[in-house]
Amino acid sequence: MSRSTILFTGFPGFIGARLIGKLLADAPEATVVALVEPRMVAVAREAAATIDRERIVVEPGDITDPMLGLTAGRYAELAASTTQVHHLAAIYDLAVPLAVAERVNVIGTQHVIAFCRACEQLERHHYVSTCYVAGTRSGRVMEADLACGQPFKNHYESTKFGAEVLVRASMDEVPTTIYRPAIVVGDSETGVTAKFDGPYYLLRLLQRAGERQPIAQIASENATFNVVPVDFVVDAIAAGARDPEAIGETLALCDPDPVASAELMRTFAQLYAGREPSYRVPTSLLARALRIGAVRKLYGGTPVESLIYLSHPVTFDTTRAQAVLGRAGLRCPRFVDYAPNLVRFFREHEDDAALVPKH
Repeated sequence: MSRSTILFTGFPGFIGARLIGKLLADAPEATVVALVEPRMVAVAREAAATIDRERIVVEPGDITDPMLGLTAGRYAELAASTTQVHHLAAIYDLAVPLAVAERVNVIGTQHVIAFCRACEQLERHHYVSTCYVAGTRSGRVMEADLACGQPFKNHYESTKFGAEVLVRASMDEVPTTIYRPAIVVGDSETGVTAKFDGPYYLLRLLQRAGERQPIAQIASENATFNVVPVDFVVDAIAAGARDPEAIGETLALCDPDPVASAELMRTFAQLYAGREPSYRVPTSLLARALRIGAVRKLYGGTPVESLIYLSHPVTFDTTRAQAVLGRAGLRCPRFVDYAPNLVRFFREHEDDAALVPKH
């Protein structure tokens, strides 16, 4: 049986570390070459050893370099053997400076696309984007939508948009599937997550409220907060990779029936504190408080940039994704069913410094 290569970026990230095992199981003849920035090589090799020591090659590299940080010979060798590219590497930070986000998210993607074009046997490029390339658009966003003149809430969104523009432009030459996850949270069964960001900042607010203080409602009744568990995202990408009909598609890996932002807050409050919010605080007031470093630190590093997601009235159409997932027998679990597992894991690890996001 001939060996093929899957080039993978974004290992050993939260999604990437889980996805590689799925890909190896689905392609027993394949070897994964994980392109890893040099400072993460030791950690990546430890992670690879727990998955499959023989079939994961950790390759020091750099997507911001036109040659991906490889020698000309190694670049040519990989281009000759690679049949699948999974590009997950990006900076997922709402407060990231523009220059840094541009270099990694946009220029890095441009270099990965160039590698795809150089591959002699490429079957598909799997690009992980985000549904928040929609920026500040409101209402229903379709999976085929991209450039609609929308502004963006932060540099993370704008540079992921810029990267997806490049990927879309390459699709006439490079067989591609684009995956757009919503806000990714912990495993739906175990609750395990890599860091307490996104909706976990609401749990920080509840933690600081303690047992006696009243709980503030800071989320909107008129906006949804679309979260998806990491195991669903991994299973969905693996399903897309197995499905030849997904070539050329953009798949919104979102909850087709998301909860209202305020309902998410109420659910967390009931599960964590045993009571619901009893008064409302305008997000503008909380935003002013979070601009003070000491306050931000007290609430687990909650970035001001995250607050707008609690009041942004947008929903994401998932018609194309559900067609692919339906063929694989997959569906997004309901938030109310796995929320207890998220809260339990948070409660067990809320003082773990390793899970506090670095800003």
